[in-house]
Amino acid sequence: ATAMSPLQYQKQLRLQEARRLILTRSLDAATAGHSVGYESPSQFSREYKRLFGAPPQRDIERLRQQPRGYADA
Repeated sequence: ATAMSPLQYQKQLRLQEARRLILTRSLDAATAGHSVGYESPSQFSREYKRLFGAPPQRDIERLRQQPRGYADA
């Protein structure tokens, strides 16, 4: 495994928090991204896709189709 820099770790935490907000509070991606510190929705979407492998909307749709509790793992 590659060691993560503090900046990369912080970015990952912010993206995971945004993902949680989208899932639990039904926020749209731009609002969730802004709430964790992203000023640009396109930058948020780009970094979200890089971390989770899909853009926010598609990732969230996929997670919502999974059995409850699985997305928390």
